[in-house]
Amino acid sequence: MKINYSRYNGEDMGIGAEDLLQALADFLLESGFNSQYMPFSEWNEHTLEDLKRAIQQALEQGKLFDDDRLREMMEKLQQMSPEQMEKLLQNLVQKMVDEGQITIEEPQQEQTNGSGAGDAMDTKIKFEVTDKSLDFLGFKTLKDLLGSLGKSSFGRHDTRDLATGIEASGSSKQYEFGDTLNLDVSETLFSAIRREGAKVPLDMDYADLHVHQCEYQSSCATVLMLDCSHSMILYGEDRFTPAKKVALALAHLVRTQYPGDSLRCVLFHDSAEELALSQLARVQVGPYYTNTRAGLILAQRLLNQEKKDMRQIVMITDGKPSCLTLEDGRMYKNAFGLDPLVISRTLEEVSRCKKQGILINTFMLASDYGLVNFVQKVTEICRGKAYFTTPFTLGQYLLMDYMNRKTRTIH
Repeated sequence: MKINYSRYNGEDMGIGAEDLLQALADFLLESGFNSQYMPFSEWNEHTLEDLKRAIQQALEQGKLFDDDRLREMMEKLQQMSPEQMEKLLQNLVQKMVDEGQITIEEPQQEQTNGSGAGDAMDTKIKFEVTDKSLDFLGFKTLKDLLGSLGKSSFGRHDTRDLATGIEASGSSKQYEFGDTLNLDVSETLFSAIRREGAKVPLDMDYADLHVHQCEYQSSCATVLMLDCSHSMILYGEDRFTPAKKVALALAHLVRTQYPGDSLRCVLFHDSAEELALSQLARVQVGPYYTNTRAGLILAQRLLNQEKKDMRQIVMITDGKPSCLTLEDGRMYKNAFGLDPLVISRTLEEVSRCKKQGILINTFMLASDYGLVNFVQKVTEICRGKAYFTTPFTLGQYLLMDYMNRKTRTIH
């Protein structure tokens, strides 16, 4: 990573790129809550002008200044002319570009007729959040969540079995075919000396080889199912943006602390599709129903592609299943009550998960009777866990469950 140092000249008021990105986290990950009455768009399509307005709002709210210089900077902002404010916003946007936090898309020319004459230029300049920014936002979210949990460092998913891995924590053993060749040099030499005596050169035999033992650390494949139905932004509460933040934090945790694990993301609504974590920031909630069955079918398919000791589904939802894809491809929808057809077909997929040894943990962002009734049946079938959470406690519950879960036996 390249870092450029320069003299402070007041053009950006000393605002750091990371502080700027953190202050804009809610804007960059916005899920449609603030624009739910606007025309529906499946993807977040903020323009550069939207970004400038978000930066200006963060400046006026004092989010980008330390307490020591907050008063001084707020006075400077009040004294700025519109031209000076525009220049400041342009400098801060350019800083984000230089730091690789966003990429700016050039305006595209829109053709208005078949001959090519009268082409119009789209003046709305759009930008994209980079993987670097998403990783940073995941790190900051994870740091905040772990700070509230009082945790500082974590190991892997421990078991009671011993294996010959890289991290030695037990006594050595005689090498057997198939063991990881994590050679215990001292014990190997002593074995040869005991057999041959102290002489040079020292003849070594296959039986002299000894390897370190370590605790067997299993790997886990996780599919995170995110409900992006319309109810996730209704009732005066944004539930999907916190879910996206938790997904980014979990992805950062898996990448840095559990490198042997895998994490894949599934969006479920009227249907279900896999979503790359790099596209998570762009996703918005739409006018959808809740097709939980389609999400479970796709999650099982993804988990079957992973050759891991442990497989689990983490489902974040705020509503009961309300639609179903029939065998002929038609959609069956019923948002009122617990529809017997929808529930029975969904629980069939839960039973299939149990037969395959896939654990389902559900994090509920609502507590209405229909959702509680459905989740109780899911936990009874697959012996998973159910958590009643809020958008503010979702991350703590989910990370604690992921890190505290231990496996007792490996088959």
